[in-house]
Amino acid sequence: MSAAEELFDVVDEHDRVIDVKPRSEVHRLKLRHRAVHVFLFRSDGRMLIHLRSADKEEFPSVWTSSASGHVSSGEEYEVSAVRELEEELGINVPLRYLADFTACPDTSNEFTQLFLATSDDPVVADPHEIVETNWLLPAEILGRLRTSPKLFSPAFRLLFRSVLKLLPGHSSLGRTRRSGPNP
Repeated sequence: MSAAEELFDVVDEHDRVIDVKPRSEVHRLKLRHRAVHVFLFRSDGRMLIHLRSADKEEFPSVWTSSASGHVSSGEEYEVSAVRELEEELGINVPLRYLADFTACPDTSNEFTQLFLATSDDPVVADPHEIVETNWLLPAEILGRLRTSPKLFSPAFRLLFRSVLKLLPGHSSLGRTRRSGPNP
């Protein structure tokens, strides 16, 4: 483990911390751990998706959530989501909790919390993480998912389809636990 390598909480099937291990070991052993995703919207209803860097360890060069990342050891999900949104897009706005997702193959064994944010502030994408950004209406994203699903990360496909009815312009937001790849 390098001095700068991130430490992750390893969790059991109920998302309870059982150990702390370096990122490389967690991924190599495919251990359950934690992640966050943020769907960032403009006031006109468009949502930002981004193209992951070709240098990413998992799912390089595919489209994914506005911002996402691992929850560091000892960190709360929401704190991590705020950090990732600021690090990846330069945006610091209040978040709204949207849903929980149980660790499964589509989430790369990550218990995931999804948050929603709205901002018309300019986005400053981290060039080490993000190759390109695109603002699309949810219906446009759904159309692309239907015609070219492999262009999107498995986690994004699962999260987006699972919460589509909860997104702006749809029914009211609520607190929901989603499980497995086909909730």
